[in-house]
Amino acid sequence: MFGWIRKPRPRGHFAALDGADFPAMEPGSVWLVGAGPGGPGLVSLLAYHALGQADVIVHDALVSQDLLDLAPRGVKRLYAGKRGGKPSPKQADISLQLIELAQVGKRVLRLKGGDPFMFGRGGEEAGALARAGVPFRIVPGISSGLGGLAYAGIPITHRDTNQSVLFLTGHDESGAVPHGVDWPAVAHAAPVIVMFMAVKHLGSICERLLAAGRDGADRVAIVSHAATPEQSMIETTLAEAGSLTDVPTPAIVVLGPVSAYRETLDWYVGTVRSHVFG
Repeated sequence: MFGWIRKPRPRGHFAALDGADFPAMEPGSVWLVGAGPGGPGLVSLLAYHALGQADVIVHDALVSQDLLDLAPRGVKRLYAGKRGGKPSPKQADISLQLIELAQVGKRVLRLKGGDPFMFGRGGEEAGALARAGVPFRIVPGISSGLGGLAYAGIPITHRDTNQSVLFLTGHDESGAVPHGVDWPAVAHAAPVIVMFMAVKHLGSICERLLAAGRDGADRVAIVSHAATPEQSMIETTLAEAGSLTDVPTPAIVVLGPVSAYRETLDWYVGTVRSHVFG
């Protein structure tokens, strides 16, 4: 007979990380860190470490207050949120702010919802830091296109439905429907298309996909406020999605057969949502 014995978990289990060999967050450097899709429990250990080391946190609108509250008192918090249709700082100004904070010797945590490099402008900010000679580190986060859908019981890949997935942004740098997209190619490139920041132009996007030959009966699921107690869901079809109004944002949109798995995989319900950390 084979087996194993599980040792009792010590109280204060996180204390096991005290003195761990985390990389130093040096003065005059910037860490670009993904905050995940919602609950603060979905950040990485490196992200949590950065919260405790930073002198100043420059954060997006989608970073939860519960996560910010994990930083020590006295850490300066600077809001740099960009939300569609609302006054927002320019990207060039945010990048300049990061550079200036680092150049006066601050340990800067740039905290971004989801993952910094998944439609999060992290590449632009890292490029600006590199050109200015500012040391930086990238700490990936769980993208809402993965984790947010998982909290809705939607796997973005499944062997029975799709072997590929396409990620699409709902707007370009001007705020309009992306003009550089080959819509006929996109419509048929993958059985599943995951759309970020697409609610504002969802009608136009649906029209383009339908005109390119995508089946109007294809399933569409829209997950709002993913991985938070306020999470909500709309399920419809491609032909009907464009007529939706008052869709709560932020939201992630998935087109394709995988949302059908919610019938058995919808786990984030009831009292499970009472946990602040996710």
